Amino acid sequence: MNMRSTRSTVTFSNPFTLSGYPGELPAGEYELLVEEELLQGLSFEAYRRTATYLTVRGKGRHAGRFELRAITDSDLKKALSRDAALSQTSNHSEAALPPQEDGT
Repeated sequence: MNMRSTRSTVTFSNPFTLSGYPGELPAGEYELLVEEELLQGLSFEAYRRTATYLTVRGKGRHAGRFELRAITDSDLKKALSRDAALSQTSNHSEAALPPQEDGT
């Protein structure tokens, strides 16, 4: 069976949570690892996703370590959507706008 792994980076602008895991993760960049297997018997090359992992860095006494947290594509999309909505809300709030200068 032929497998491939793809790494990419996702960025969260706000602290976030993942379904199935306790606690909140800090805002920042996270490495995403996607594993796929080659589908056999087709007249063209196609892959099926078998696993998705988010790399979470340890903190405190676990600094320097990392953990691969298995997540679903839909949980990742939900977390990124919540982050985008929260960022958009805070960018459009009056408190986030700079004070208006008087042009006179």
